[in-house]
Amino acid sequence: MRSTFQLSDQAPGLSRRAALRALASTAAGAWAGVGLTTLSGSAWAQSAPRLGAGRLVVVFLRGAYDGLSAFVPYADPHYTQLRSQIAIPAPDGSAQSAIKLDAMFGLHPALAPLLPLWQQGVLAFVPASGSPDRTRSHFEAQHHWEIAQPGKNSDAPGWMNKLARLGQGSAQLDSPQKSLAIGVGEANPRILAGDAPVQLIARGQAATRQGALGNDTARKALMDLYSGDDALSLAYRQGASSRMQTAQTLGNDAAQMMNPSMLESNAADNGAASANGLPLDARHLATLMRQNRDLRLGFLSAGGWDTHANQGAASGQLANNFASLAQALVQLRREFSQSGDLIIVASEFGRTCAENGTRGTDHGHGNAMWLIGNRVNGGRWHGQWDGLAPGQLNEGRDLPVQQDFRAVLAQALARNFALSESQLADILPGARWDAKLDGLLKA
Repeated sequence: MRSTFQLSDQAPGLSRRAALRALASTAAGAWAGVGLTTLSGSAWAQSAPRLGAGRLVVVFLRGAYDGLSAFVPYADPHYTQLRSQIAIPAPDGSAQSAIKLDAMFGLHPALAPLLPLWQQGVLAFVPASGSPDRTRSHFEAQHHWEIAQPGKNSDAPGWMNKLARLGQGSAQLDSPQKSLAIGVGEANPRILAGDAPVQLIARGQAATRQGALGNDTARKALMDLYSGDDALSLAYRQGASSRMQTAQTLGNDAAQMMNPSMLESNAADNGAASANGLPLDARHLATLMRQNRDLRLGFLSAGGWDTHANQGAASGQLANNFASLAQALVQLRREFSQSGDLIIVASEFGRTCAENGTRGTDHGHGNAMWLIGNRVNGGRWHGQWDGLAPGQLNEGRDLPVQQDFRAVLAQALARNFALSESQLADILPGARWDAKLDGLLKA
């Protein structure tokens, strides 16, 4: 199905309503088997599952990972010219070369565990995607991405919190304060900030500990202190119960992995742990969302992607991060493999096409977004790719942004959760529908 409507209120609406009706009809038909009968923001047919039958997990790579090393444009003659020291060799069947995906792109060898997902048609990527805002500040770009508003630096709710609020508000719930969203690894990620309640879990082994609540005397004293019926007391008891239950659930997970060593985050990581903690955090997320089916939205992040120096090629710093990422994504795919489940991998911006003098890469612009799921039209890439010739680069140095990240998210949310145009416009302000991406997810 192709759609030409635009989500922006400023955009011409000549065929927008007709296209929306077609999208709604297709989406409603796809979800008919789970009891969803309308796209109205106030009339879902059942209280569960909310937001359709699927679940969404977002993996955010803080620090701007190098997409040209993840999905290597080995067939572009400019690639090795731009990267004489850190280019990933073209596919030759060896462990130190890219793994061929198609006639243009290859997969970094450290990401080899993800090759079966490509071959199964459930992994796709969108090259040259990102924010239209040209900032090279990690903090600004991450803020823009998490609130889905490029250029806006003031306070605003995160787009995943808006999605959770929409699902909570439209469902008929016995307990309207149940969390639909969970974040693992970060204390207060902006993407989950807002009015909707969310569950936040500490990173690594800290998630398995009850803290002061594990001490009987301290727990009794705290419960006595917050024994009233006021809002603060109720919120504290609810949070304490959640903390204890979470620690017990994760502590009882017999297959729990050993705790990876944690490196101190740098400023670009914005509080996220290093990538080597991703596998354990991914396991914790999967365990908690499996145990609590009310949780439909999950968020993970990892730092350590700001590779200004000694980035490495087929091995080295970046390759080690990719290996951890691949392990985490394999775990997530194992758990989130139902028809409506979707995993999105993204970063705030990309890196320069050319290597710098310290065998690294600097802050760039466009990058690759990944999608994994049964409804993904995988085994191929989507969108526009114009190559690495000097005349095609942003400011003569970076990948351009040919696909707005909000347009990628719009495809995912519209087709996976059957959201209406007005709902999408609220979650992704100013976004426009990009027809180049219409085949990204199956109708």
